[in-house]
Amino acid sequence: MGFNKILVANRGEIAIRVARAAKELGKKVVAIYTPQDRGGIWRYFADEAYEVSSYLNIDEIIYVAKKSKSDAIHPGYGFLSEKEEFAKACEQEKIKFIGPSPESLMMSGDKAIARIKAQEAGVPVVPGSDALESAEKALKVAKSIGFPVLLKAAGGGGGKGMRPVFSEDEFFHLFRQASEEAKSAFGDPRIYIEKYIQEPKHIEIQILGDEYGNMIYLFERDCSLQRRNQKVIEESPSPLLPNDVRLKMCESAVRVMKKINYFNAGTVEFIVDKDWNFYFIEINARIQVEHPVTEMVTGVDLVKRQIKIAEGEKLDISQEDVKLSGHAMEFRIYAEDPENDFMPSGGYISFYKEPSMPGVRCDGWLYSGCQVPSQYDPLLLKLIVKGENREETIRRSLLALEELKIYGVKNNIPFFKFVLNLEEFRKGEINTWSMKSILEKYKKWNEESHVSDSLILLGAYLTSKNIQAELNGRNEYVSANGKASLWKVRSWKIAGRIEGRGQLK
Repeated sequence: MGFNKILVANRGEIAIRVARAAKELGKKVVAIYTPQDRGGIWRYFADEAYEVSSYLNIDEIIYVAKKSKSDAIHPGYGFLSEKEEFAKACEQEKIKFIGPSPESLMMSGDKAIARIKAQEAGVPVVPGSDALESAEKALKVAKSIGFPVLLKAAGGGGGKGMRPVFSEDEFFHLFRQASEEAKSAFGDPRIYIEKYIQEPKHIEIQILGDEYGNMIYLFERDCSLQRRNQKVIEESPSPLLPNDVRLKMCESAVRVMKKINYFNAGTVEFIVDKDWNFYFIEINARIQVEHPVTEMVTGVDLVKRQIKIAEGEKLDISQEDVKLSGHAMEFRIYAEDPENDFMPSGGYISFYKEPSMPGVRCDGWLYSGCQVPSQYDPLLLKLIVKGENREETIRRSLLALEELKIYGVKNNIPFFKFVLNLEEFRKGEINTWSMKSILEKYKKWNEESHVSDSLILLGAYLTSKNIQAELNGRNEYVSANGKASLWKVRSWKIAGRIEGRGQLK
């Protein structure tokens, strides 16, 4: 069963990524966009494009698929990608959903059920509870587990409805917050509780499975550097991870996925303590934002494989075929202001230039003059860098970040440069608690840099004022070769810029 036309039910960089993969396989592509995204460049990567009111409107997207005679829908990530009802709607209309079955989505999407399946597969899970609605009952469970505990939304992931709780005093307040956020994000207020592992690493295993029961793992991605429970930098392989632990985690991931009859691309996430004990936490039943990291170190095109599996093909690679080569990192470049608590920064891109060097890939949707809408996630692009080893990858990443130019909106490129130069990052000693201390260091460094810059400008300004006074007295100032000295000319220019900007007067 081969597809003729694929509708991409998403926006931004992932819409472009899927469109490219589909076209390489000889498929026609249909794009969708909302009124806020009329300038979205992914429209022009498709053969057809249709406006919809929302990327969450199932009926409207199905209508567009039927109108355009699409025989498959790729959901990308986020939005409807893990919604059981969307997969069912596609099934009812005889449109192939490029992803797992509705039944697998149901089991993976309910975190409590997923935990049970992991236990049945003999995979260790973090001590915790089933889904809970009562705060009073939840407190009893928390006491039996022992603080600190982690509150997590039963109906979804991505950091929504998640709160660490360190004492009984703050439990009810944080439980209410988590439950309300879970209801708003997923329509499900239920919360379950896990033991909060101290200073853990967050490691996920990428798998591929076909509809005939064949399944392979494509090793791990380390996603330990996180802010507000959202991944910031991802890399593969995980630094310092012992190889025997790596293989046990990979095999455990396959067992979990087979327990829910999973097929297509998916990810199993684990939390790993300082002694390298690992615990299952959840399943991501979709392509991940960070999938290019795995593609760079394995050479396997995950999106093409997704399409082929949905067409009914058997996996054309075995576990023995999958080898790790080199080291790769991904940097999520956001329209946000690192100097203002990473608040979103909307507006227009006045200038954009990608880096150009071996081992560097940019998955984005930007162009000079485009608008960054405030209604959606502020992800601008993903910078993915590969080197022969981790140290080379870090050096190459610093060069690529230096070449990457985005003007018009604030972005987090300066923050990444700072992180890559930190000793603890270079040593691979990062865990999910590291971000707090890193942000404190970044804030201090930023404040010191601003003071330093101001002093340099002030010195140049005062120097130029002295020179100007001297010139006024002597009518000229020349060097030995008869020309004004270069450093003094520069000082005049800086002084003019300062006066023009109304600074340091």
